[in-house]
Amino acid sequence: MGISEPLETNNVISGAIEAPRYSCALAGAYSTAVGIFGVVPILHSGAGCGIGQLFGQFYGGGQNAGGPYGGTSTPCSSLVEEHVIFGGEKKLEALIESTVELINGEVFAVISGCVPSLIGDDVGAVIRRYKEKNPEVPIIHVNTSGFAGTSYDGYEYFFDAVIDQLLEKAPKEKGLVNVFGIVPSQHIFWKGEAREIKTLLERIGLKANLIVGEFDALENLKKIPAAEYNIVLSSWIGHKTAEKLEEKFDTPYISFPGVPIGPKQTSEFLRVIGERLDVSADVIEDLIAKEERRAYRFAEFVGDILLITRPHPYFAVVADSNSAVSITKYLANEMGYLPDIVQITDNPPEEARKLINEELTTGLETPAWPEIIYEVDAYRIRENLKDRNFLFLLASSLETPISGPEFNALHLTVSFPSYNRVILEHNYAGFSGGLTLVEDVMSTYAGPL
Repeated sequence: MGISEPLETNNVISGAIEAPRYSCALAGAYSTAVGIFGVVPILHSGAGCGIGQLFGQFYGGGQNAGGPYGGTSTPCSSLVEEHVIFGGEKKLEALIESTVELINGEVFAVISGCVPSLIGDDVGAVIRRYKEKNPEVPIIHVNTSGFAGTSYDGYEYFFDAVIDQLLEKAPKEKGLVNVFGIVPSQHIFWKGEAREIKTLLERIGLKANLIVGEFDALENLKKIPAAEYNIVLSSWIGHKTAEKLEEKFDTPYISFPGVPIGPKQTSEFLRVIGERLDVSADVIEDLIAKEERRAYRFAEFVGDILLITRPHPYFAVVADSNSAVSITKYLANEMGYLPDIVQITDNPPEEARKLINEELTTGLETPAWPEIIYEVDAYRIRENLKDRNFLFLLASSLETPISGPEFNALHLTVSFPSYNRVILEHNYAGFSGGLTLVEDVMSTYAGPL
């Protein structure tokens, strides 16, 4: 295991990043707003911020359009040189008025970028003045200057604004749980993952408030404080949100390293949830027995492909921590594949890396443990893949052109950016999600035996 050092060229240390695996904080808040149907983003930024995220964040998240509020029709103050000198508050005031008048949204989210932060626009004051005149309009301000962090931070900033500006205490509702940690677009399978997790939780009698990918935005956001528990599907993303909810609304939370893939991870997920929320063990075990039987029976249909053509191959993973941990554990623990190297691309904080390392070592049932590297730069990731034995490379579309020619490996896009796969509800979550991953991996080479 190791953490790569800055790239040194001709005695000059370069701080530039080539083809990073995420965007800025504004992008994370923007994609989160668009991912909650009924939330209307209002960008207070230069016009390039919005169009840049359409081509980057949204298209990169499985070639998805931004929809009516995430494409070229997104309300934006389109700040230019004049506003840098004289400020953009008046233009924002007019933009909010016209947006609320023209667009039938449930919640309006003003997302401010670098320019208003640099020139000192008091966006909060603009929002407060508007609320005084229009108290019936749900509107929040998400301060996400690009230099404030990454897309993952922007996801946290969005919910931080929701908690502070929209939510009020509510009586706890038995069996209601919120789910955090899945970042729209940044996690390319987010829509299908959210739906599968909701289905699993509902099958054991819980009421799942996924928020992302759901309609009735205002209703779902407002019932966040009523949840009995918060579930975080990440070793670090969504933790700040969960901690703040625990502090403000006394809602405990439980976290998992990622969205569970396949029978083993999903069964463990359900058992832990059942224990924490006092769900009948009989209900949990009955569901597990039925789904495991089906998943393992269906897996037998690819037995010949697995055992005859590619038995126990080495594989490499280049993905965000959520995806990398779950995919690696499934391939190693259930398929018998051998992990060679895992490169984590979402730059998790140091306190999360210990858990990630444990999941990718002691959490694996394998005679071969992977080298674990935390890296976001495309060139360095490429260099780290050289002189290795892997046959499969599960990575982003950035690795597609080099997988075969440089590494003689079969490639599958499983992480951001995904420009070579259109992804709607396709995902690897849950009992059947493991089978879907097997289908995708084996389809890269399956043919007449």
